[in-house]
Parts: sequence; C-alpha cells; structure tokens
Amino acid sequence: MSVFVFSKKEAPLKTVFPKNAQFPSSPISEHAPENGDISYVDVSGFTGPELKKTITQLKKTCTDSSWGIIDPKGDVHDSAALFFEGACDYLGPSFFKESASIEPKRLKDALSWRKEYLAAVAAAKEDAKSGKGDKSASLPKTGIKLPSASSFPGWKKMPVGKAASFYLLYCCVQGKVPLDAKLDEKTFAIIHKRFISLLDDNFEKGNGLFWMNSGKDCLFLIPPIAKCAEAAIKACVGMIASAPLIIMETLDFKFPVNFVFALHYGSLSYKPPGHTGTIVSDAVNFIFHLGAKRAEPGRLTISGELPDNTIPKSLEDCFISAGEFEDRKIWHTKKFVYAKPWV
Repeated sequence: MSVFVFSKKEAPLKTVFPKNAQFPSSPISEHAPENGDISYVDVSGFTGPELKKTITQLKKTCTDSSWGIIDPKGDVHDSAALFFEGACDYLGPSFFKESASIEPKRLKDALSWRKEYLAAVAAAKEDAKSGKGDKSASLPKTGIKLPSASSFPGWKKMPVGKAASFYLLYCCVQGKVPLDAKLDEKTFAIIHKRFISLLDDNFEKGNGLFWMNSGKDCLFLIPPIAKCAEAAIKACVGMIASAPLIIMETLDFKFPVNFVFALHYGSLSYKPPGHTGTIVSDAVNFIFHLGAKRAEPGRLTISGELPDNTIPKSLEDCFISAGEFEDRKIWHTKKFVYAKPWV
C-alpha cells in the first residue's frame, strides 16, 4: 500500500502521515494509483466549484483505489456528501484538534471501507441488470399540498398559539442496548448535547428549529416549504451514510450506534421552544411514537402523510415500504453497507 498526499502546504502534513507517504508535485489528473493505494487531497481554501472539480477528478483517477479529503479548517460545508461520492476518509477540524498523526489502523479501516463501498456498488449494478434486489417503493400521491412559502413568517415572527402545519422530524441515537443503560448519566448528557449541536448545524440549511428535547431524543420543526424539507431529508441521509465517522469522531462514542430519524407532517398549535409542555397534537404524538417505537437505527422513516413531492426525486429510489404503523402507511430508507458490522 502506498499513501499519496496532494497539498500546496505539505510541510505541516509530513508529521501527520506515515514517513513513507509520498507528496506528488504532479497534478491529480496525472496520478496513477494502484489498487490498494490511498490518495489524500488537501482542499484548504477551495471554493465550491474547485472542490467539485477536484472530487470529479478524484473519482476518475481513483476508480479502483481509495481516496480521502484533508480539510483542517472545515472549508467543506457538507462532509457527509463526500462519502456519497466515494470518499473513504475525511480529516476535518476535529481530527487536527485531537490527533497528531494517522495511525495504521485508520488507514486499514479506510481501505476496508472503500473496498466494501466498491463491492456494494458493483452488486447494486449487477442486481439492476438482473432485476434482483430490493425494489423501491412507489411513493404515492397524498393530495396534501404545502401552503405558499410566503405564509411562513419565520420562527421569530411565528404567532404563539396559532394552528399551523409543519414537518416534524424526530431524532435520536440508538445502539443495540439503551444508551442510558450503557453510559453513566454525565457522559450520556455530554454526548446528547453534542448530538443536538450536530443536528443544529446539519439542519440549518433547512431552517430547522430545535423544538422539543426529552434528554434522550428530540424533535425539530421544519417549515412547510419544499426546499426546507429537501435540505433536512438530505441532511438525515447524509448523516446516516457517514454514521461511523461522525459517531466516532464528532460524538466520541466508543462503540457502534446509529442515527434514528422519522419524518411526519401535521398541524399543531405553535409554541416556542421551552414552552411546549401543554401542547396537545395528534401529529406530535404520532411522530414520537413512530420514532421511538417503529423507526430503526440507520434509517430515515417517513409517514404516508407527507405533502406531494416532499421526497427529492434523487432519493426516491432509496425508500422501500415498511408496512403500516398506527393505521398509517410508512416507508424507510434502505440500509447502508458499512465497511464493518454496524447497528
């Protein structure tokens, strides 16, 4: 295995990577890695178009080998999306704050991740040719229409006590055993706080409002606007896709867990965060039941009462039928394949 590092400022990285790592001076387009090699690119200061161009070139150059991204200052706004593109490692701000160098185990895990990713892609293509494999559920039209975008005044101007419809997004982290039984109270509280902060960052693009918090799970409100729902859904799927990395590095879990997400749409009498204790709403009751009793780790579960065209067309094939729950049809995303067994 050879490690290649492409960076305009290679000196600081020479202490991070193994001594035998190579720092090519030639462009990525001329790079010719072999199967089993891993190539890293430092994207510090890259603009959006520059990053996109680099990823495209990496995918072309490293068709059969592994690649990762170096991002010390967090210039990549959506690191989870990198794993959709085929990345097997991401060295972001948290890595450089907590680590002085890359351990051999990390490189081994990254290579294993990439190997499993390529195998899964090949299997999916083969299944598509043969007609085998899970068939995506046809998401039916519900006839539910979103109000005009202008009808949502913004969270700060939302009238208290006014009945309005929103997307309700349930979120929690779940393992094979209840986390509060495996972690002491103080550690669990710290990790849950990190989880909320992570969700706030990821749902910012969808204007998500951190609305209810039980201390074990939580509920976000998403405005009844198509682009907001799309951003929130993509954020959920992105977090699930890169769950092992986020769970270990950002949330600092020492054992496998995964995200549980559930999405519903319904009416409620709005009250601001911190003042929601007396709300009576079928929509709120259902989303908590769906998230806590039916949704599974590593999936986004959706109710059959979402407005038409809520699910982005690019993600429709990710959903399969999950039967019914409390007399409502539900769907959930297919399971992602990770390099190692994961919940």
